[in-house]
Amino acid sequence: MPELPEVEEAASRLRRAALGRRIRAVAALHAAQRRGLGAAAARRAAGRRIVAVERRGKHQLLRLDDGASLHVHFRMDGDWHVGRTDSPLPRFARVSFDLSGGVRVALVDSRALCTVRWHAPGTEPLPALGPEADDPSLTAGALRAALASRRGPIKTALLDQRVIAGLGNIYAGEALWIAGISPRAVASSLSAARAARLVDAIRETLRDGVKNAGRYRTGERVAPLHVYDREGEPCERCARPIRRIVQAGRSTYLCPDCQRR
Repeated sequence: MPELPEVEEAASRLRRAALGRRIRAVAALHAAQRRGLGAAAARRAAGRRIVAVERRGKHQLLRLDDGASLHVHFRMDGDWHVGRTDSPLPRFARVSFDLSGGVRVALVDSRALCTVRWHAPGTEPLPALGPEADDPSLTAGALRAALASRRGPIKTALLDQRVIAGLGNIYAGEALWIAGISPRAVASSLSAARAARLVDAIRETLRDGVKNAGRYRTGERVAPLHVYDREGEPCERCARPIRRIVQAGRSTYLCPDCQRR
């Protein structure tokens, strides 16, 4: 699933392709996307100019010149494809935007889970979200306060976007490994020292993801991730085999030796 580093890179590519251009036509090409972007919404978006492309957590917002917004979420497999209006649509294109200058951006998704929704001027498209990893307000104290009433595992709590926006299953597990914290630890039990380690580890993980781990990575590290999807392989720190467990229906990978607590 695309997480903050991937969505930020995708939003940057969309910004370069679409900012300042006028939308000539919008087409929802799959029934799943037409539920969120019906014909009336597509007509309202057509003719408007894109004045900003913003990202918040895993969400992207295309701000239009009439004050309306298009709210985009990749879900599991979504991504942007940039091409020309006179070229064939890419495979798995779910929503296409024909823009001025002959540019076409298409939202592609093999599973068709991605969403695009039009929001009227003056409405708030985003759900409640917590701070992002690089927000100065995300301190060890703030993290402990956000987790104070949570009796479940820390890994599951970190997936709640109201705790930290943009963090998902992969990078939450990676950060816990870097911090040396068990993903099964009770969220509300984190000490100040462990919370501080975790905040630093989350920031390190997301910075590293931009270069070495994300779908657009440019790094050459052989194993792009430390523990995710490495069941049975040796831990980079202690050489013990990485284990896989299931939490809230999601795979979690951990080192049973380095992450005892």
